[in-house]
Amino acid sequence: MKKGKLLNSELSYEIAKIGHTSHITLCDAGLPFPKGVKRIDLAIEAGYPSFIKTLDTILSEMMVEEIVLASEIKTINPKVYNEILETFQKNGMNPKIVEVSHTEFKEITRESEAIVRTGECTPYANIILKSGVVF
Repeated sequence: MKKGKLLNSELSYEIAKIGHTSHITLCDAGLPFPKGVKRIDLAIEAGYPSFIKTLDTILSEMMVEEIVLASEIKTINPKVYNEILETFQKNGMNPKIVEVSHTEFKEITRESEAIVRTGECTPYANIILKSGVVF
């Protein structure tokens, strides 16, 4: 059995196979999935698993150099926005932050290697994680 934090084999595999600047999208329960992008659905019920807990677990295995957020999150869901920043800091990462409109965010997800759906039910709790390198 795997010893690390991340036990979901499908998600662990996606993280292991992506290269520098490839990206994975982590989203709330409501973000639409573009056709052709791998879907990893972790949602069990409203609020579970949470967006932040899932992000923290992903960061235990993935080096992130850049994140993309919908600019609306700062005013509509500042609690989650601040928790995102705190989670990166806790994991010793200081990624570049790119803000785009929610409409543009959804377009960018079409290029994701995978989209990971959580049970989060708060608005704009979505993030694109661009892979960095560990050396």
